Amino acid sequence: MQKVFDDVHALDKRCVDKFGLSEELLMEHAAASMMQYIRGKFSNNEKILIVCGAGNNGADGIALARLLYSQYDVSILVPYHVKSAMAKLQYKRANLLGVNIIDTLSVLSLEHGPDVIVDCLFGSGLNRDLDDESQRLLTRLNSRCGHKIACDIPSGINKQGQVTTVGFCADITITMGALKTQLYSDVAKDYTGNIIVSDLGVHRSIYETATNTFLLDSADIKLPLRIKQNSHKGSFGHLSVIVGNKTGAGIIAAEAAFAFGAGLVTVITEQEVNVPYHIMQTSILPENCTAVAIGMGLGHDRKAQVKQILNRDIAKVVDADLFHNDVILTVLNSENVVLTPHPKEFCSLLKRTKLAEITVVELQNNRFKYVRLFAVNYPQTVLLLKGANSLITYNNIIYINPLGSNALSKGGTGDVLTGLIAALLAQGYSAVNATITASLAHCMSATNYPKNNYSLTPMDVIEGVKVL
Repeated sequence: MQKVFDDVHALDKRCVDKFGLSEELLMEHAAASMMQYIRGKFSNNEKILIVCGAGNNGADGIALARLLYSQYDVSILVPYHVKSAMAKLQYKRANLLGVNIIDTLSVLSLEHGPDVIVDCLFGSGLNRDLDDESQRLLTRLNSRCGHKIACDIPSGINKQGQVTTVGFCADITITMGALKTQLYSDVAKDYTGNIIVSDLGVHRSIYETATNTFLLDSADIKLPLRIKQNSHKGSFGHLSVIVGNKTGAGIIAAEAAFAFGAGLVTVITEQEVNVPYHIMQTSILPENCTAVAIGMGLGHDRKAQVKQILNRDIAKVVDADLFHNDVILTVLNSENVVLTPHPKEFCSLLKRTKLAEITVVELQNNRFKYVRLFAVNYPQTVLLLKGANSLITYNNIIYINPLGSNALSKGGTGDVLTGLIAALLAQGYSAVNATITASLAHCMSATNYPKNNYSLTPMDVIEGVKVL
C-alpha cells in the first residue's frame, strides 16, 4: 500500500525549507532518475528525443539530455521559448555542452525515428486546455514508434486527472517524489502506462507526509485461507443471496461466494431456481445467516421484504437496483454495510442523498471529488465505486485499486465481485477489509486469465479466484 497525494508542491517546499535542499537539487535528482531508467533499459547510441516545455517540467528534460549526452544520440525538442529560471539555466548548460536542440519535429528523420521519446512538456501543473499547436505536437508524438516515457505526468492530463483534448500515451510514467491522484483517474489509465516513483534528494519515506489516500497492490490481499483444522461448514459463515427478477445475477454471486470460502450459501427466492447442488435455496432469510448480498438483478418488486432484510442487524453488500430506490437511505452510516455502485448507480445515490445531482460524465471527470463528498457525509459506510481504477472509501480514507482490467467489462463480473465481498463478510471480515481483499482478488483473477481478454466470463473470474 502506497501513499497518494493530490498535490506535491507542499512536499517539495518542505524539502527546501526543512532539509535545506534546493529547487535545483530536486531537479537534478528527477533527471537522474530518468537517466537511470534509460541506462538500465537501452544500450549506448540509441536515439533519444526529449520534448521539453517552457517551465520546470521542461527543465527536468533538458537536465536529462545533459546527463545522457555523449552516451546516447540525444536531441531536445523545445517547441516554446523557455520561461522559468531553472529552464533557462538548464537550457544554457545543455547549449554550452553541445546538445542538439531543435524547435520542430520535421528536422528528424521519419525513416529512423527516435528509439525513445521522453515527454517533459507540462507535468502535473496543467490547469488549462491545450492549444492547437500542443495538440498537434502530442498527436504526432503518439503516432511515432519508440519507447515513450512521461516525466511526472503524461502531458495533457490536467490537475483533476482529465484529458480534455489529447494526451501523451506513455509506456511508463516516472513520477517525481510521490504518487498523485491525477494519475489514477479512469481516463488516465490509457495514458500513464506503468508508473514508478523517483526519489528527490531524500528517501521517499522522508519526502512523504500524512495522507488519506492510498494505492493498493497485490500484497494487500488477505485471502480467507483456512488455518484451523478443527472446523466445520458453520465455522466459515452462512451467506444469504437475494435473487430477484434477473435470477442469473444472484446465482453468479452465490457461486462466487461459495468459491471464496463461505461455508454455507443460500439463495433467497420466491420461486425455485436452478442452482448447483451445493447452493441451498429458500424463501425466508435464515436466522443463522451471517451476511446478506442484495440488489443484483433484483428489480423493483418485493419492497416490503427488501426493507425487512435491510433492517436486519447483519453484514450486507448492497448492489445494483437498490441504488435507484430510496430504501438505500436506511442503511447509510450503518456498520458492516458495503455499497458497490457503478458510475450511473452512484450518480443516483448522490441524488437520493441530496449530495449532488450530476451526470455520469461529470462524475467520471471528478471521481475523487464525489467519492470524498460521500465519504465525509457517510464515513461509516464502505463504498466501492467501480471503474478502471476502483475507489474504496471508509472513515474518510480512500483506497485506489489500480489492478482493474478491461477483460472485466462483461455482464455478470460485477455480480462476482458482490459475491466475493459477501463471502468475506460472512466469514467475519470487517466491511473495509472484505472490500479491499475481494476487489483485489476480482482484478487479479482477470489479470491472470490466460486467454484473450474479450473472452472472459463470470465463471472464469470465479475459477481464477480459486488459484490465487
